[in-house]
Formats: sequence, C-alpha cells, structure tokens
Amino acid sequence: MDADQMDYPAPARRRSWPLLVPFLLLVILAGGWCAFWFYAADKAQGIITDWRQREAKSGRVYGCAQENIGGFPFRIEVRCSDPRAEFRTTQPPLALRAADLLVALQIYQPNLLIAEFGGPLAMGDPGQPARFTANWSLGRASVRGTPRNPERVSITFDDPVLDRSDGAAPERAFTAKHAELHGRLASGTVRDKPVIDIALNLASAVAPALHPLAAQPFDADLDSQLVGLRNFDPKPWAQRFREIQQARGRIEVRALRVRQGDALAVAAGTLGLTDTGLLNGELQVTVAGLDKLLPALGADQLVRPESAAGQKLDSALNSLDRVIPGLGGLARQKAGLGVAAGAALIGQPAELDGKRAVRLPLRFVEGEMQLGPIKLGKVGPLF
Repeated sequence: MDADQMDYPAPARRRSWPLLVPFLLLVILAGGWCAFWFYAADKAQGIITDWRQREAKSGRVYGCAQENIGGFPFRIEVRCSDPRAEFRTTQPPLALRAADLLVALQIYQPNLLIAEFGGPLAMGDPGQPARFTANWSLGRASVRGTPRNPERVSITFDDPVLDRSDGAAPERAFTAKHAELHGRLASGTVRDKPVIDIALNLASAVAPALHPLAAQPFDADLDSQLVGLRNFDPKPWAQRFREIQQARGRIEVRALRVRQGDALAVAAGTLGLTDTGLLNGELQVTVAGLDKLLPALGADQLVRPESAAGQKLDSALNSLDRVIPGLGGLARQKAGLGVAAGAALIGQPAELDGKRAVRLPLRFVEGEMQLGPIKLGKVGPLF
C-alpha cells in the first residue's frame, strides 16, 4: 500500500475553553469592581449629604458652587468648586470661602482621607467684605481614622501668606516658606477627655503683628500637648480653653526651638490658665546669641536706673567692679554690652549647639511675660 493511501488518525481537536476561563474571570472581576466603585461613590454622596444636614442643625453650613465625584477606578474623589462655609453659632460668626477643594479616599485604604485646597481663602463676617485673606502655592491636609473617630490630622502649606484688611489697604500679617500643623489623639477619645498632641513647624516665617521680634524671618518647631479637654466636638477654641481651665488642665510645651539668624532659643515647661483666661506658668529658655535679640525685646529698659530690671543689672555690674575694679564701668560703656552681660549674670551660663548660651526663665504671671529681667508684654485672655 502506498504511503499516500495509508490511514492516519484524525488530529485531536484542541479545546479552546481553558483559554477563555481567565478572560471570563477577568471580565467578571472588572464588572464587579466597576459595580463596587459606583456603589461606593453613591454611598459617599449619601454620607456627605447626611453630614451636611447634621452640621447645618448645629449652625455650621457648608456648600459648593459645583460638586463632582470621580477618581475611578481606585479612588473616590470629591471636587468642590467655590467651597464656602458659615459658622453661625460662633462669636462673632465666621464665613470662609475658597477657590477649590479636592477630597480623595483610596478604596484600599479607607481610613486615610486626603484633601487639597485651592486659594485664595477669604475669612470674615457673613455677608461682609473679608477681614483676612490667605493664599498659598500648595495646601494639603490628611485625616487618619474615621469621620466620627479621627486619630491624626495634618495640614501643610507651601508659601502661605495672610493679609489683614480693615477697610484700608491690606496689611501683611504673616508669611512663610513652609508651614505644618499636626494633631494626634494621645489618649482618651474625641468624645471623652481627649489628650491632644500638637506639633507646629514654620520655615522662614515672618509675623510682624505677633511681636516686633517676629518681623525678621525665623524658623520654629513646637511639640506640645493639651490636657483637660472635655471632648472634641465642634466648638470655638475659646470654649475649649475654658474647659481646660475648669478641669485644671494644662498646656505642656515639651519642646520649642526657634532660630533667627545667628540667634537660637529652645524652651520647655508647663502653662496653666487663670479663671479669666490668662496664662500662668513658666518655661525654661536657653538662648544663644542673646545680645542680638535684646534690642527687639525692649532691652533698653534694663539700663534705665529707675527700673527694677535696671537695678538688678546695676547690682550685677557693681559686683563685677568689686571683683575686678573698672570691669563694671567698662560694661556700662555700651548699653548692648551691659545688657548682655547683666542678663548673663542674672541667668545661668549654658551651651547650645556648641555656642555659648544663657538659661533664663520665661514667666507668665496673669498673662504678663517676662524673660529673666526683661518684660516682653502681655498675652491677652484665651477666653
């Protein structure tokens, strides 16, 4: 039999369904994910609506000129154009209005909320021209936890600027290269005796309205804690400080570091509040480059013989004369030198970052601030 006439078995037909299974599974998963995303987006819209209604009953009204939900497939994004808020129960009432707000939630990380702000932000009385206007190049915030039980909040701004306007030309009140504010629940809950850790970071900040010393750029880092809050329900800060006073709470300054040019200061201590809302307490301050800071702190009062601080300084310089005749008189030849020498004698010698420094107490007595022998002014009541 010829080879061409030989019978060969027919080739087996290749089954194609195993190749289709992964594709079908992928289609099912994609369809399920799409359905889940749209369900989550609709749920988010319902949560926002319910939250606004609850807030409105408490006198806090929020709104947008236009609101859109997006972020498919892995995020839920809510974009609010021309966002505005009115706090009608505060005294005085406050109205806020910004240019844009974007809030995002990762579906695979639902306990982390991220927001971006678009400036400028106008602040003032409802229905009146803005009293303050803030702007920035980049503004962000993050909230970790749940809406009813937040655990940590962070707000950061690049190039923030704050202008104050009282019907005249705007006045620059604050600028910085970078600013950060962090809050963390250290113990308790937001509804029952929360203890709040607060951290602040400022880079190249200028705040002439705060104090003449702050008219030159400075960097600051603060680590503090608030003890004595009743809860963290929405309320004015004046009411929160009153709660701290009533609970005999405190403001713990665990670490404060401020640098301005060649001058550097660190501080730590505890502050309380009087029945009238004034600060009481003491911070231990270590200063390097004190002679550069004294003129801005009103050090000229130290060399006035009639002042109590001047009498302390004169006594200190007289002691120099008794040890080395003529040394006290030499220190008096220049007011700045006399002030620095007197302050060093009244304080304690120290070292800070390898520099000679002075350790002095910063006392608050009924709101009056005094750094060693130097009166700095008065802090107004916090409630």
